[in-house]
Amino acid sequence: MYAPIFKYIGYPIYYMEAEKKREHYCCDIRGLLSFLILFFLSKKEMNGQEIAKEIEKRKGEKPSPGTIYPALKVLREDGLIKERKEGKTINYLLTDEGKNVLKIAKEKFCRTFIDLF
Repeated sequence: MYAPIFKYIGYPIYYMEAEKKREHYCCDIRGLLSFLILFFLSKKEMNGQEIAKEIEKRKGEKPSPGTIYPALKVLREDGLIKERKEGKTINYLLTDEGKNVLKIAKEKFCRTFIDLF
């Protein structure tokens, strides 16, 4: 059985506009973290800092280590990624099961969101 990649897609949170000091709802992409990690690792082997930088490029803010490393741990425990140590650096790469799960997740993502844009 495959682990769920989309634990939740949108989560209502508050944020404050710096200039107007008004609260607004927005849709956070935390539910896509596992999907993004698997997607990045499908392109190349990466360490946690590299993954955080890629997320920062797309989201506009860098996730904390307290966000990235627990997600990596769950993906590793689920057998979707594995670790490879190079000195003090731990790089992550997809397992065969991770590749299969990512393929299924991409198909579900496309079916769900393709006509939104």
